[in-house]
Formats: sequence, C-alpha cells, structure tokens
Amino acid sequence: MKAAGASGAATALAGCTVGGNEAGSNSIRWITSTDMAGESTAIKKALRNAGMSNDVNLEMVAGPASTDQRQSQYTRWLSADLDEPALLDMDSGWTLNYINRGQLLDLSNELPEKLLNRINNKYFQASVNTAKSPNGNLYAVPMYVDFGSMLYRKDLVKNAGYSPEKENWATESMRWKRFSKIVADTKEKSGVNYGFGWQGNIYEGLSCCNFNEFMSSWGGAYFGGRDTLLGPVGNRPVTVNKQPVVDAVKMLKTFIFGSNAPNTLDGYEQISPNAVLSWIEDSSLSPFTAGNMVALRQWPYAIAAAGAEDALGDKLGVMPMPYATPEQNSKYKNIGGPMAALGGWHIGVNPNTSKKEQAMEVVGALTQPSFQIKLFEILGLLPPNQQLLATREAKQIPTVGKYIDTLQVAGKNSIPRPASVVWPQESGKIAQQVHAGMDGSAPPKQAMSTLQSQLEQIEDYNN
Repeated sequence: MKAAGASGAATALAGCTVGGNEAGSNSIRWITSTDMAGESTAIKKALRNAGMSNDVNLEMVAGPASTDQRQSQYTRWLSADLDEPALLDMDSGWTLNYINRGQLLDLSNELPEKLLNRINNKYFQASVNTAKSPNGNLYAVPMYVDFGSMLYRKDLVKNAGYSPEKENWATESMRWKRFSKIVADTKEKSGVNYGFGWQGNIYEGLSCCNFNEFMSSWGGAYFGGRDTLLGPVGNRPVTVNKQPVVDAVKMLKTFIFGSNAPNTLDGYEQISPNAVLSWIEDSSLSPFTAGNMVALRQWPYAIAAAGAEDALGDKLGVMPMPYATPEQNSKYKNIGGPMAALGGWHIGVNPNTSKKEQAMEVVGALTQPSFQIKLFEILGLLPPNQQLLATREAKQIPTVGKYIDTLQVAGKNSIPRPASVVWPQESGKIAQQVHAGMDGSAPPKQAMSTLQSQLEQIEDYNN
C-alpha cells in the first residue's frame, strides 16, 4: 500500500548521511513519507503545539515510495546498529518483524502509564495489536489508520439517472453486481475513459488490502476468519481454496475481461481497464482526479486529493465498499458485507539512538488529540484514536470532514491483514497467485489451489 510517500531508496535520502552528524549533533531524523516531509513545517509546528519542546531539532526525511522498499531499507539500517535515523514510520503490516528481532525500542518501558492507557483503550485495537509483542508490550505507536473506501463521480452518476443522496450511498453499501452495472452504465453515458479503478499490481497493497477487501466482502478468509487471523501460525486453517475466495478472484477477472472470458462470473460487467493489473495507489489516483474515471477504490488521503477545489470538488462522492455476501451468510463471524481493509502506519524508535529523550518527545506529541486532528486537516490521515472521528473538529475538517459518516462505516467494518511473523513470506505468494488468477495466467480455482499449498507449506515450516 502507499507509504503515503515517494522516491527510491538510493535517492530519497540524498544529502542525508544516515548515522552521521551532517544535520548537526542536536538533530534527530525521522524517516517518513514524501507527503509528510513535504508538509514538515506545518507538522513540526503542530508537534510543538502538542508539547514537543523547542530543544528538539527534528529533521523529516522522505523514505522510499513502496512499503516493500521502505522495509528493506529499515532492515539494512537497523541490522547495522546505526544511531540514526532515530524515528521510523512503520507499516502496520510488518512492524511485528522488527519487534520479534528486537530492533525497536520497547515503548512500554518509556511511555507514561496514562498515555499507554489511552492507546490501549481509545485507539483502534486492530491497529494497536500490530504494534505489540506476543507478551503485550508496545513497540510502536499508531500514527494514523487507513480504511479502504469507494470514491466515485457523483455528478456523472446523477447525470446517468441515479440518486446517491436518496438511496443514501454514503452509509448504505450496495452489492458488487449492482455496482458494476451502475459503473458500466455511467461510463457509457459519460464517455470517460475508465470505469472502476483499483490497485492490482503484484505488491503488498494487493494482498494486504485490495484483495483482502474483495475476498472478505464475498465471505472468504485467508485463515479461517478473524479469530485465527494473526495466528497461531501453523495451527490455524488455510482457507484460500474455498469457493468465496475463488469467486472473488473470478469477479475481478470479470471486471477486467468481461463475462465472456473463461472462468468469470455471469451478471457482472466489464468495468476495469487492464491497467489495474499494474496500478498502485498513485498511478490509480491520477486518472480519477483528472476526471477520467467513474469510481476508484482508495484510501482517505485520496479523498483529500480528489475533493480539493482544484480537482473534483463537490463532484466527488464517497461510499462504503460494495459486497457480494452479507455477514449473516458468511461462514465466518464478522466477515462479509462492506469490508474495508485496515491499513495505517506506526512510528517506532531506533533502539540504538543516542537521542532517546528527544525521540520520545516526538512520540508523545504524536499521540495528542490536537496533533492528530491537525494531521487529519493537513493530509487527510485518519486519527488512530477512534473517538476523534466523532468530534465536531473532525467533521469540520475541509474536504475529508464531509465524508466522516462514510469513514465511520468503513472503520466499523474494517479488517486488518493477517500481520503475523510469517506475513511477509505469505504476502508475496498471495499477490502472485491472485494476480495470476486475475490476468488469465492460471484459472482462479487453480491459482487458489496453488496458493493453498504454498501457504500451508509456510505455516507448517514455522509451526
């Protein structure tokens, strides 16, 4: 998924000698996204207003674009026991790997008890759980959460004869079959280039988020539902060869190639371009904000971008993700219906840093409600403190605040990726086989059968 950032590992840190003192002995470095680094002046001001002292000379540096590149870079730095960077943005999907390797500072021994209680009691627990060790200690602090949602051109669907407000699309999800027909009809009547865009490249974003949503909305699961989502590894069922998962792959193939292609589903329209097979977050967003797409599966940051006055403005609509199988018809508890992938990023502290006191000041300020609301305002990044979404301040945030009701529905129906210690191994296999089932390299049922064997082998090896 989008690291809410950009640029390659070799060039993103140009001019910044990590581990050295080029920025000055009083500086500490925070590796973050291009989006956040680009707003460093406003973010540092918000941190100071939230309690970070003027003694902290914080340098915000943009890290690699993709989550996979970011992880590789961090592994090299932390394995070399470098003093800098002191602070690291951590994808919630792989934070656990660094915890298990002892490469993050144990924050349970550093943060005040009152602050730990706030994190444990008021934050989205699915997010907090991906920042804890098996013994329950906290090694990273959720900085923002993400929920998948459906952006669409409200003006185009209205012109095509549909009534989003009357049918309450903002909070009441529709079935995938009807969604595909609306998109196909609107695309034809409006003449835009694309119908439905999403992120189908072979990368973490497909396995953790896009396909996690599609599969769960069919009532399917990677590992037998929520109770066994995070483990125990080797003692949980692998369920990717079940019919709901296969049908989810078939639906995506139908979206791309149409129902006349082999191994597709009847009643679903051809609404996605072949380009989705190579799209990630930014590449899928561009044609939507340019006005050339009917609907787009994306994260909240995209709402801020697409809803800006110099983009789509009031032409933007947002709805919960569609679904194929209601929760009551799913084999698994709290699976099915309008599922939204839970993403998000944490902040972790380099255990080798010589500036722990300054680093903890930054972490403490990041947890304050005033900072989280300000970050929401600046970049559209959702507060990890779930109570803040219901506040008047959140609803008054320009652009994204208008869609709070939809985001609350997404939050209530969010599902995390199975971020166990073996997830990095399993994620790549999932992305490869789901992609093979979608692009026609293998029939969906065969691709999921292959994936079943691959995941079982990984689970058994790590038992």
